[in-house]
Amino acid sequence: MAHYPLHFHIRLADPKAHRLRVQCRIEAPQATGQILRLAAWTRGSYLIRDFARHITWIRADCRGAPVCWERLDKRSIRCQPCDGPLRIEYEIHAFDPSVRKAYLDERRAFINGTSVFWHAEGQEGPFGVSLEATPLEDWCVATTLPTVDTDRRGFGDYQAADWEQLIDHPITIGPLRHVRFGADGIDHEVVFTGDTPADLDESRLREDLTRICEAQRGLFGNEPALSSYQFQTAVTADSYGGLEHRDSCALVCARDDLPLRDSGERSARYRGFLGLCSHEYFHLWNVKRITPEAFAASDLGSEAYTRDLWAYEGVTSYYDDYMLRRAGCLSVQQYLDAVGEQMTRVGRTAGRHVQSLAESSFEAWTKFYQPDENLPNATVSYYAKGALAALALDLRLRLDSRICLDDVMRALWQRYGKQALAAPEGALEAAACELADLPDLANEFDQWLRQPGEIALAPLLQRMGIRCEAVVDGKHMERNARVGLRMQPQTTVLAGVHEASPAQHAGLGGGDEIVAIDGARVTAHNLERRLLRLKPRRSATLHYFRDHQLYETLIMPEAPQADRWQLRLMDDADADTRALRAAWLGDEAA
Repeated sequence: MAHYPLHFHIRLADPKAHRLRVQCRIEAPQATGQILRLAAWTRGSYLIRDFARHITWIRADCRGAPVCWERLDKRSIRCQPCDGPLRIEYEIHAFDPSVRKAYLDERRAFINGTSVFWHAEGQEGPFGVSLEATPLEDWCVATTLPTVDTDRRGFGDYQAADWEQLIDHPITIGPLRHVRFGADGIDHEVVFTGDTPADLDESRLREDLTRICEAQRGLFGNEPALSSYQFQTAVTADSYGGLEHRDSCALVCARDDLPLRDSGERSARYRGFLGLCSHEYFHLWNVKRITPEAFAASDLGSEAYTRDLWAYEGVTSYYDDYMLRRAGCLSVQQYLDAVGEQMTRVGRTAGRHVQSLAESSFEAWTKFYQPDENLPNATVSYYAKGALAALALDLRLRLDSRICLDDVMRALWQRYGKQALAAPEGALEAAACELADLPDLANEFDQWLRQPGEIALAPLLQRMGIRCEAVVDGKHMERNARVGLRMQPQTTVLAGVHEASPAQHAGLGGGDEIVAIDGARVTAHNLERRLLRLKPRRSATLHYFRDHQLYETLIMPEAPQADRWQLRLMDDADADTRALRAAWLGDEAA
């Protein structure tokens, strides 16, 4: 085994107890005492997660003699000076099923590097990583870390040029199922762990992802060159999420999200999974290479503030479904339905009138990932509203200039991503205004980004030959009368209430448990039926528990709101409009 300045050895020590054992060997520790720091957050997920709290114990030695160490802060330690190789051994409790940390049980293992690998101050790469083989013969390794010497199952030695590369290549271990495909001449694969369906339609998955990946690479001029790309996917009963990396992404999905053979058209859940893959793949450019200065400069120890998260997550959220449409995985109407759902979600968030997109981006660290019962009333998602801002920008450019949002993204790639330069604050806005040469575009950006309120999409869509109509949601549990409840799933416990709603006026709040309406018992099973009996402007008596005490309140339901957006192609659009529409949505929209 080659000697590296810094080398990590990982052992799946106790899957039943979820314990990872790691040895960190430093050949030439700092003369004044070696300082090591663990990241506090992971790139792509904007919350301080304090990974160091999952370390259960630490031991240090030099040539067999113990070395004393001390904590400097919640994520940092300093080992006393020693003459010769310093070895730090530590154990991690790995039982986070998300894509952000580490996980180990008797069925699979997953390592997100920020939660496992120390950053050793003053130590320069390359760094080594050894994965100790498990005796379980069907367990194999999937990672895009550069290989040095591994066995047929992938256990053995890897290396990274520096710490940033080390933490940016997740590792999946377990019984693996591979779905391999080529896109733009590059090897791609979906690597599944978990209980995948026996009749998984690998052919459909392969075909759909090939189209999506090639569409995205085509947008960016078939750059950058990659040796390979992995979608590392943990299959669960009912989970959903993803995290981007430089040459891969980590996903969790539900079994029902995956396509089955002989299932006919793509199901809504499968389209959602494809959207997740599309989203994380688009981050290959937008975040991982077109990177904001605030993130590039961060050592992952404290918050990295930017008002541009909408441009990285919101724009990516616009392109995820849009790329499905371009790849032929969504029909025109299915895509318009997805846009309508996005407009509906944002339109039902009262916080859109309180928080701007720029504020939402900046405050992600304290609000978006730490929701409370009032969050929808006080904030707006930089993902969802950011996607609508990206849509508005794309339509505005297509309608009134000679460019579109694709041109802006390509310019950002050429200026920053391709040159490995961090993007300054406001880079997308500046590039769009420069390339479009529309005098009033700066004012529109100011309205979209720095002012709370609506994004006026309906007029832009109308000009594109798409009719927008707000209707009462016929599937909503409050479709006959509006009360303003947000329920926890499959319970009668409130997750919260909508701003200025009858429920808020009646004094209800998150955590209250509804037990009766007009004297009739309420259960999770009959709640919707009880609510459907309510009439606008006809008061009802509601009983609920709060802090184990029974309370009564009078509630006055309102008329249901027309807040569900429906989008349809206009058959009477003129030839010029049809041509613009087809350039955006494809020939089916002509």
